Amino acid sequence: MTALRKIGVVLFQLGGPDRLEAVEPFLYNLFCDPEIINFMGASVARKPLAKLIASRRAEIVREHYAAIGGGSPIVELTNRQAQALAAALSPEIDARVAVAMRYWHPLTQEAIAKLHSDKLEQLILLPLYPHYSFATTGSSLKEWQRLYHGNGLPVRMIHDFHDHPLYIEALVERINESLRAMQPEGVHLLFSAHGLPLSLVEKGDPYPGQIEETMKLVLAAGAWANPSSLCYQSRVGRQKWLEPSLTSTIDNLAASGVRRLLVIPISFVTEHIETLHEINIEAREQAKARGIGEFRMMPSLNDSPAFIRALADLIRAAAAA
Repeated sequence: MTALRKIGVVLFQLGGPDRLEAVEPFLYNLFCDPEIINFMGASVARKPLAKLIASRRAEIVREHYAAIGGGSPIVELTNRQAQALAAALSPEIDARVAVAMRYWHPLTQEAIAKLHSDKLEQLILLPLYPHYSFATTGSSLKEWQRLYHGNGLPVRMIHDFHDHPLYIEALVERINESLRAMQPEGVHLLFSAHGLPLSLVEKGDPYPGQIEETMKLVLAAGAWANPSSLCYQSRVGRQKWLEPSLTSTIDNLAASGVRRLLVIPISFVTEHIETLHEINIEAREQAKARGIGEFRMMPSLNDSPAFIRALADLIRAAAAA
């Protein structure tokens, strides 16, 4: 019997505090990222500024995490994705899958340590951000390059998968499940993506174009008659961000007579604070106050079999290249 190829796979994600005590250090790590805070002189001011911002925001952010159970489920869900991916690849590849979170444990260095003792033939880096941005995929890969010393091991990077057919199929499946649960006629489909400062877009960040392409492919594949729109959420700070915002879009839809709404978190592949609190609590309360009688959020892809098939296909293609 021919031995299976032993390949290391690293799944990159944002990370999140696993308990309320971790909220402030998580925020500190986030705002220490040069891709998040970057201006002339930032190399000197970044750490003190990050400490100040984290301390000021920690109380309200802790309240948000308390409302969703006391911590983020992102690590548990990403670990499930890792286990399911290894199982899906097992007939062809002996995949050693490690999780590398950008701002909280398990951090990138911990993923490197996990794979260090394995005699691997190849390493494949798969950021779980479907849409490339300097602030997400770019930041995670820079952190990896800063810390990893591979001694000649071949490394392949998957930079995005926003238009992968199986990823589109997984989104369509999730939307159909949600529509079946609420009777589809008259439901407005509101696609919501994580926002991005316009300063990054002006530097050539491909993120908004990829978001729009994903939405276009999903709508074509789903062929629904429902009206749809796109918005952006999770703005932080005073900079100009991508628009329209989730809050202004809900206001405008309600004012135009929309009374049934399905929010589709198009850029999030696991549940996190942005879906569980910002959409499913804050946006839900706003919609109700504006007269929208039926509000539903599409669950994230998490470890759905359709999404795992997409990830496995990405790894097979990278391993064969």
